[in-house]
Amino acid sequence: MFSPTSIELLDRARNDLRIGLPICIIDNDQSWLIFAIETISKERFSLLNENAEFSITKRRAKTLKTTAYDKNIGRFKLDKSKDWRWVKAIADPADDLNYPMKGPFVPIRVGSPNAHKIGLNLCKQARLLPAVLAQKIEKIDKNLTSITAKNVAAASQNKNIIKIVSANLPIKVSKSSKLHVFRHENGTEENYAIEIGSPNRSLPVLCRIHSACFTGDLLGSLKCDCGAQLNRALEQMGEEQSGVLLYLNQEGRGIGLTNKMRAYALQNQGFDTVEANHRLGFEDEERDFEIAANILKNLGFNSTRLLTNNPNKIKMMNSSGIKVVERVSLNVGKTAENAQYLATKVKKSGHFS
Repeated sequence: MFSPTSIELLDRARNDLRIGLPICIIDNDQSWLIFAIETISKERFSLLNENAEFSITKRRAKTLKTTAYDKNIGRFKLDKSKDWRWVKAIADPADDLNYPMKGPFVPIRVGSPNAHKIGLNLCKQARLLPAVLAQKIEKIDKNLTSITAKNVAAASQNKNIIKIVSANLPIKVSKSSKLHVFRHENGTEENYAIEIGSPNRSLPVLCRIHSACFTGDLLGSLKCDCGAQLNRALEQMGEEQSGVLLYLNQEGRGIGLTNKMRAYALQNQGFDTVEANHRLGFEDEERDFEIAANILKNLGFNSTRLLTNNPNKIKMMNSSGIKVVERVSLNVGKTAENAQYLATKVKKSGHFS
């Protein structure tokens, strides 16, 4: 009766990985001890045996000049003669220059990669570098969080969001505005909807899907156009006295602020935005726009005039049941400092210029 649900177990697993604890992943008749390489301590690393393995994403494997044989991930034998710092460098490209010759790597091409894939995905969701250590175990430690492939499948089917609270919130562009706070049942970050005026639910609503950007929205960073887009979207909704701005806590295209700063450090070495993400082990885009569609549905909308330069947002909204009847351009915030960033979005991510 009081046992955790699949969703709660995965939330617990993400938190454990963040603080350096291992989790147990059960795949059919095999049990695996999984650590996030980013957070494993030197002491716990020393306890791994000679049969331990490590897994990285296909993107990170390419950076390390090795092959990922399991589609989007690679599994490799862990060389226990290497020290803890070397293992950390497998995950973090900040150490690529300190350990330029990490290989040769011995790939593992037999057995199921499911536990490793689950571990890598949980690291991404926990905003950790996607790289894990794995060790097969015979006996499960009851003090550790244990999850199964069935838990993951059950939790992934749950897309429910809950509106926690709504309150009037007069802001600069409109004294008639309201803030709605939503929480996903899977325990991830809260997301917000700022409703300007009283939009007619039977008409397409002017909408901006805005991913949180601490550096741009709050600090006025010149490396991106996020703050300018946020302000212009609100201004336009204020001018029309109607609209909804969705503020999603998916910093850095879904990789989190810490990893975004890691990407910035790589950009200082000459890599563009996409290349930096790949070196970290992430895809170009790690965000989930279905959350935005679910929030709009919860608020009573089924169509939108979308303020965006990103064609993927349009595609995802349409596929998630919100019809985009018009794309409203949002070309603002260009600076000398973000010229390459904006050019990369057009060239590699297909954004409208």
